[in-house]
Amino acid sequence: MFNDIGPLELVTLVVLAVLVFGPDKLPKVIQDVSRTIRKIREFSDSAKQDIREELGPEFKDFEFEDLNPKTFIRKQLDSDELGLKEIRSGFDLKKEMADVTDAVHGRDSTSSSASSASSASSGGGRIDMTKKPEPSAADDRPPFDADAT
Repeated sequence: MFNDIGPLELVTLVVLAVLVFGPDKLPKVIQDVSRTIRKIREFSDSAKQDIREELGPEFKDFEFEDLNPKTFIRKQLDSDELGLKEIRSGFDLKKEMADVTDAVHGRDSTSSSASSASSASSGGGRIDMTKKPEPSAADDRPPFDADAT
């Protein structure tokens, strides 16, 4: 509740309370405030209990903190009903990047994936994404695209 109040702010509030209420009335004011806070908590707890009773047994594990959207989404993603953990474990970023690189360069992904895996293991686990000119034969012509002309 008071997590963001620092020690200097707390001392300032105490001095201000002593100045406003005086040292004689301050203990009575503190008792009244604490009694009011206690009554508000009791009222809140009884209201929560009444809501749980009205919802019925199918909502016995209902928590009011779940009404917060962040908490609700985090709870839904942590449960493995959607199979997200299986999807995450099946996704290999290095292999996907190697496949994309091979597709861009027009190489066969099966033969180059083994060579890229060996080059990745020799290169400290990194894939070389720099552009290197490929040697071309003198009689090689670029592929003709009829739709581009």
